[in-house]
Amino acid sequence: MKTFLHKYIALGLLFATTIVSAQLPKGLTDAEKQIIAEYQFTNYTMTPPPSVPVRAAAEWEEIEYLVITWEPNYDGILTQIVAAGIQECKVVITTQNQNAVTNTLTNAGIDLTNVIFLDRNWDSIWIRDYAGNTIYENEVGDRALTDWIYNRPRPNDNTVPEGHATLLEIPLYVTDTAPNDLVNTGGNYMSDGLGNAFASELILEENEPGNPYNVSAKTEAQIDQIMEDYMGIQNYIKMTALPYDVINHIDMHMKLIDEQTLVVSRYPEGVADGPQIEANIQEVLDNEVSAFGTPYKVNWIDAPPSTSGNYPDNGGYYRTYTNAMFINKTILVPTYRPNVDAPALDKWRDLMPGYNVVGIDVDNSPENLIASLGAIHCITHSIGVENPLWIVHQPVEASAENAMVALEASIKHNSGVANASVFYRNLGASTYQEVSMTLTSNDIWTVDIPVQTENVEYYIWAQATSGKTLTRPIVAPQGYWSILVGELGALEFNVDTIMGPYPNPASDSVTFKFKDVEGALEVTITNILGQELYRRQVSQRNGTLTLKLQENWRGALFATFTGRFGSTTKKIIKL
Repeated sequence: MKTFLHKYIALGLLFATTIVSAQLPKGLTDAEKQIIAEYQFTNYTMTPPPSVPVRAAAEWEEIEYLVITWEPNYDGILTQIVAAGIQECKVVITTQNQNAVTNTLTNAGIDLTNVIFLDRNWDSIWIRDYAGNTIYENEVGDRALTDWIYNRPRPNDNTVPEGHATLLEIPLYVTDTAPNDLVNTGGNYMSDGLGNAFASELILEENEPGNPYNVSAKTEAQIDQIMEDYMGIQNYIKMTALPYDVINHIDMHMKLIDEQTLVVSRYPEGVADGPQIEANIQEVLDNEVSAFGTPYKVNWIDAPPSTSGNYPDNGGYYRTYTNAMFINKTILVPTYRPNVDAPALDKWRDLMPGYNVVGIDVDNSPENLIASLGAIHCITHSIGVENPLWIVHQPVEASAENAMVALEASIKHNSGVANASVFYRNLGASTYQEVSMTLTSNDIWTVDIPVQTENVEYYIWAQATSGKTLTRPIVAPQGYWSILVGELGALEFNVDTIMGPYPNPASDSVTFKFKDVEGALEVTITNILGQELYRRQVSQRNGTLTLKLQENWRGALFATFTGRFGSTTKKIIKL
């Protein structure tokens, strides 16, 4: 990732900048619709994908830069975003009027120490859709950006990722050359950081035969391969488009807040996109599992109507609370009116304890951003930290009384990991107890903590060999995970005693650890299409089981263990 790959816009097509104005809706303007057939979206310079496997960062991971484009008509909203952002990271502002922006921020009492200006032309405020997306070599290695073809004839916006890459000296990969000429937008993409991603079927429509962008026609399999090559996405989940969301970007109604949890907008029964959203989520629950091999958890937040009670099916704007933005320890949430916002903000704070949840009004004059069909996530993007300390952990949510609870985490850093600990306390206690974790194999750290009769709160801390430290949740100790004690049946508890797989991802074999599993087990391995690849009876009570992975198996696999306790599924990534 040492060489920059740049985009080039044909000079003869820059006439589009005279048609596109600074104030743009999120969709196509009438002028853009007239020029889209002639506009050149693709280039003729080879831009191959990274030469090594990469991992797309999740939005809740640590970031170094928040990036925005300064549209003067939304000074107030953008000022609030910068005020929150500079407390967490550096903020890169694209503008050609640095003096005016500086005056606006300074007059608002904002310290510009963490503000960086990018002097560059731009066309619209919707930076989520056209900015690059953070990837890492080999999970935690060199950082780079991947940029797709923007699905709007806005040449200045389309080159902003190059501006970020040059300014910050970050390599850039672009899907702009056939057969990898992929049209995609950041609002229609959400990654869990572990090779899974969500989108609407818009991604299929915009790259199908006869598409308006003159990019090569692609099958779904070909799109999936491009996303794997450039982003490391191995399971690309696509949901039916919603009838009233004219943009068809999933960030308007759904948010991944960790590797296994979705926050989803809910409408009154039978209203607007409610039925299709519910059907889509049910489809996910029926056919997909999280990276941990367990069903996704779904939390619903009611979408508010207009002041007159209208929803998108009868003239109301697409108001939701899911179009939110992670900025390290802060979450920005779009708001509309105090009487409807309070329950939603409370829900966010319940879901994300310890985070600074900041509401920003997007629905009132003179800055009613939502009227242009977008909100906070749509006008922000981020660039991850260099050399991330990556902690992945599936929280233990419940335990029997008077038990030892096994905790495990995958912890990785480019320099190696020197130490890791779990900090835990009983509910109501003011101080945490620390217990060191043990490295078992392939970056997996484990520890047992005692649980008695009180609920337990805990978090994980790690230190890289380089000296960098981080916690998960990132807001710890103010934020933590909770173990409910005495609310889990013994049979369900045994499910959590099947640990692994190790290593993961793996190329040859994986190992599972068993602790107090009663009775015979049957293990089956299936691929993401549900095709059974392997089935075997095993009798381990305590100990390990190693499964050989066949050479022709690739991508996401699912090992399902079935026994007296029921069944549990673990995800394997086969390299």
